[in-house]
Amino acid sequence: MYKYLIAVAISSLFLSCTENKEKNIEASVKQETPFVWEAANLYFLLTDRFSNGDKTNDVNFNRTKETAKLRGFEGGDIKGITQKIKEGYFTDLGINAIWMTPIVEQIHGGTDEGTGVTYGFHGYWTKDWTAIDPNFGTKADLKELVETAHKNGIRILLDAVVNHTGPVTDKDPVWPEEWVRIMPPCTYQDYESTVSCTLVENLPDIKTESNEEVDLPPQLVEKWKKEGRYEQEVAELDAFFKRTGYPKSPRFFIIKWLTDYITEFGIDGYRVDTVKHTEESVWQEFRTECNVAFAEWKKNNPDKVMDNTNFYLVGEVYNYGISHGKAFDFGDKKVNYFDNSFNALINFELKYDASKTYNSIFEKYDSILKTNLKGYSVLNYLSSHDDGQPFDAKRNKSYKAANVLMLTPGVSQVYYGDESARSLIIEGTQGDATLRSFMNWDAIQNNKETKKILTHWQKLGKFRNQHPAIGAGKHQKISDKPYVFSRTFSNSDFNDKVIVGLDLDKGEKEIVVSSIFEEGTILRDAYSNTIATVDNGKVNINSDFPIVLLEEN
Repeated sequence: MYKYLIAVAISSLFLSCTENKEKNIEASVKQETPFVWEAANLYFLLTDRFSNGDKTNDVNFNRTKETAKLRGFEGGDIKGITQKIKEGYFTDLGINAIWMTPIVEQIHGGTDEGTGVTYGFHGYWTKDWTAIDPNFGTKADLKELVETAHKNGIRILLDAVVNHTGPVTDKDPVWPEEWVRIMPPCTYQDYESTVSCTLVENLPDIKTESNEEVDLPPQLVEKWKKEGRYEQEVAELDAFFKRTGYPKSPRFFIIKWLTDYITEFGIDGYRVDTVKHTEESVWQEFRTECNVAFAEWKKNNPDKVMDNTNFYLVGEVYNYGISHGKAFDFGDKKVNYFDNSFNALINFELKYDASKTYNSIFEKYDSILKTNLKGYSVLNYLSSHDDGQPFDAKRNKSYKAANVLMLTPGVSQVYYGDESARSLIIEGTQGDATLRSFMNWDAIQNNKETKKILTHWQKLGKFRNQHPAIGAGKHQKISDKPYVFSRTFSNSDFNDKVIVGLDLDKGEKEIVVSSIFEEGTILRDAYSNTIATVDNGKVNINSDFPIVLLEEN
């Protein structure tokens, strides 16, 4: 009998331990932070201006003419980005998605518009959508980049240009007239004069409205034959058109070429260029084929699939702001680019809102994203590659910029160098070139103030990455003075809640948390790494910083 009781006790203890272990595992699984595009912390970089990982590919196609300042290739490439992922640069910054400028083969010649020669370093002057420009790297480099990023929990967005080819140069003939129009120039007075026109002189506009069948441009035929891949490319095109039933019209060739990067490399999304200059129906067609391609990649690579997140599309509708809701107004016509097309649009409004009080910004964005844009989002930014009026051009407000960008509801877009106060005012440049200097790695390594600024961005970025509530949750003000607010987010079994305080006194700080955290809960201030217990609905944080980022410890 005694042995029996011992056996029962041991068995009960074993079952109890097993059940507790299973509950702990279950809790751990439930609380694993999901990736949520609406809360993503996205890093945008010019492929040519971020990091030079392979100096042997710096010059190609005899692009050797002296250029205007910052208007030639500077050496940045795909390998350089991969190297920085491996070093943990993006992880330390809390980045979970990277958008890079187009990497397709650019025109071989340069343009000269009186300001000096300009080459297609920025990626928006396409010569061949089916090839990667050797200045940026190779297909093997892209494959390694995507796989390395995914292993580090980072998604990759490429940049899609459907609207136009590259300019015409002595090395780059114009595409056939059934493919492109070379006039009139856009006047932006209404829908028609924004869509059926050339953005600027010598930027041939793809006839995306056409359903007329066209032959391949002779320059592509000649190029592919020279490269020994003409038959393969034609066979793939025939298979695509047979599967889809689409007419062999210009836009469908380009859609096929762009979606190939999904099926071959498993990229996670596209940022789409010049959206409002192309018929909105094109983007619905593009969405359809992107989804098909992503499903095919997942089916063919089950061991590489990160999760069940859908393919992501974010569009650049120039001058769209979150206050527009779903409808962009051309004056004579309103267009909804969200439904059946884009998950988000780039928001050109935050740079103006950034000068307002924190709470007025946060409440505005929370309200619109929970009503007019429910189910969608916006991509917020404060500086970018072609915005000559950024929030903080002189980089005097790097801490404020970080607070606004990282904590405003929606997707955050860190433009390379935001986090390191890379100068946006470069003497001797013209136009957008001033925004596109090479990444300031030397200052990151050697300048004390740069290191302090970077540390601030890193702390906010990591907190945002770990808490989808920041970008996708419900905002609620707790108090004005000190300014404290909460964000809460629920998704299936995952629940996330945080409290943030800004512009606080340094030293001892008392924060009311009773609306979010229960009595006795142990909290951690992720900014100062201070631990505190909720007592009488409050926590006391003693730190040298004017900010607290509270999470359950």
